[in-house]
Amino acid sequence: MEETRLDRRSVLAAAAGGLLASVAGCAEPRARTGVSFEGSHSDHDREVGGGSAYTAIYERTIDSVTLVRVFGVNDPLTGGEGQGQGSAFLVDENHVVTNEHVVAGGEEVDLQYVNGDWTTTELVGTDVYSDLAVLEVEHVPDEATPLTLAETTPAVGREVLAIGNPFGLEGTMTQGIVSGVDRSLGVGGRTGRARSFPNVIQFDAGVNPGNSGGPLVDLDGEVVGVINAGGGDNIGFAISAPLTRRVVPALIDDGVYHHPYIGIVLQTVDRAIAEENDLDRPGGVIVVDVADDTPASGVLRGSDDQVTRYGDPIPIGGDVILEIDDHPVPDRHTLSAVLTLEMSPGDTVPVTIRRDGELTTVELTLGERPSSP
Repeated sequence: MEETRLDRRSVLAAAAGGLLASVAGCAEPRARTGVSFEGSHSDHDREVGGGSAYTAIYERTIDSVTLVRVFGVNDPLTGGEGQGQGSAFLVDENHVVTNEHVVAGGEEVDLQYVNGDWTTTELVGTDVYSDLAVLEVEHVPDEATPLTLAETTPAVGREVLAIGNPFGLEGTMTQGIVSGVDRSLGVGGRTGRARSFPNVIQFDAGVNPGNSGGPLVDLDGEVVGVINAGGGDNIGFAISAPLTRRVVPALIDDGVYHHPYIGIVLQTVDRAIAEENDLDRPGGVIVVDVADDTPASGVLRGSDDQVTRYGDPIPIGGDVILEIDDHPVPDRHTLSAVLTLEMSPGDTVPVTIRRDGELTTVELTLGERPSSP
C-alpha cells in the first residue's frame, strides 16, 4: 500500500481544494519537521449538545481507540529514519490490534489515547498475510475498555462507522455502509512485499492515511473489521472480524499465525475459460500451475496449454476446483475465504474437481503457508 507523507501546509492546501484522496494507510509525518496533527484534548472533554445514535457509539468506543506513532521507519525522502503513524484499538486488557503495515520496519511504537495519555508498547506478533499486528501496552486508562469483535461478517448494506486518526487528527469518525464482502485485496505494502489479504470487507465510509489499524464498527458497537486501506472514490477495505478473531489469539500466544496452503496458481473460471475448456458453464477455479514440493504437487494438475483471447491468456486443461470439504467454490475469493476461516495446516480435505471432462474427488492435506510473501 502506497504511503503518503504530508506537512501541515500541504494538508491544509489540499483540504481547501477538496483534493484529499480516500487512500488509507500509515500517514508518515517527516521527522525533520516535527509537525503533529493531533487534535485538542479539551474538545473531547467539554460538553457537547445534541447528538445521535452515531454519537452514542462514538462515546462508547473512542476511549479504546489510539493513535499509533512509529519511530525508526525508513524515510524515502531523506534516506534516514522517519516516523509513521496509524490507529489501533484495545482487544483485551493489555493488548491492541493494528495493521502489520503500520508497524512494519519500526523500531519503537508509542500509543496515545484520546484523553491525552501516552504509553509505550512491545510488539508481540505480526502476520503479513492478514495485515494484522498485536502490541502489548504498558498503560491503559480506566475509561478504556476492550472492544468486541463480531462473530460474523456483516451483511451488505449494514451501516458502519470508521474510527481512527486520519492525518493524525485524533478521534475522527466517518459513516457509511458495507459495500461488499468476501473480497481479496492485493497490495504491495510499504516494504514492497506483494501479497493478497483474504476475507476483506468493502465499505464507503471515508478513510485516509492514518486510519489504518482502526476499528470499523457497526451500530451495536461491535468491531466488524480492522481498517486496512482505501482505494479512493469512496471505497475502503477492512480485514474482517471473523479472520481477526482467528489470528489475534495466535499472535498473542505464539507471536505468529499459521495459514493453510495448497501451492497452486489459480484463476476464476469465467465465460471465456469455460468455452475454451468445453465446460458447461462458468464457475469454479481452474488450476493454472502447481508449485513443486507443495501439498498440491501430485494431487492437482495445472494447465498444459493456453490460448490468447482478446489479448488475454486463457489456460487450457487444468483441474477445475468446484468444492473443497463440501464448501462450494464459485470463484477464487470464496476459496480464499473458506481456507482462511474454516481450515488449518494439517487438515486433510476432499476436493471435488472436474478433470478431463469428468467429476472426481481427490484428498488434499493442507500445508503451512511460507512465512515470507
